[in-house]
Amino acid sequence: MNISMPVTLKMGELMSDEDFFQFCQMNDTLEFERDSHGNIILMSPIGSFTGNFNSQVLGKLFIWNENSGLGEIFDSSTGFTLPNGAVRSPDVSWIEKEKWNFLTDKEKEMFAPICPDFVVEIRSKSDDIKYLLKKMEEYIVNGARLAWLIDRFDHMVYIYKADKSIVTLDSLKVKLSGESVLPGFVLDLESIIK
Repeated sequence: MNISMPVTLKMGELMSDEDFFQFCQMNDTLEFERDSHGNIILMSPIGSFTGNFNSQVLGKLFIWNENSGLGEIFDSSTGFTLPNGAVRSPDVSWIEKEKWNFLTDKEKEMFAPICPDFVVEIRSKSDDIKYLLKKMEEYIVNGARLAWLIDRFDHMVYIYKADKSIVTLDSLKVKLSGESVLPGFVLDLESIIK
């Protein structure tokens, strides 16, 4: 059986932010997101290779962040409530320390009402590329300053910037710069792909 992912459950306004948070906690073995219309999006678990790839990207960002002390990093199980009301869980994300510290403890315990400054989405085998491209645009519109979509199946990298420009690279044998958002951070994709 071949099911196209992600699967969207039409919900509209049936769940408040707190209801959706509780729903996710009660079904904690599943991965959900919510779009700006309140519809629930069921995400597929990722394969082992993609999970390892995600972890390596996260690890490299962690090391940079430990040295810089500029912010906080988050893994793919972290949900954020974007300004448009959508709840998204990027594969890897980073928030500037000052913005993170502005949130209350209660907000940090829920799906924090903030858009990460930097996000990475890594296409897994079950991901629809059109869905991911729309998601990247949504991050930028909602306040992300830099976003990378790494498509290892089509060997493409999409770099989204705060000025709404998009740079497309047709190779994974590249070094990606964190630019002014993550000063000094460079991700050597070729070393991870092997």
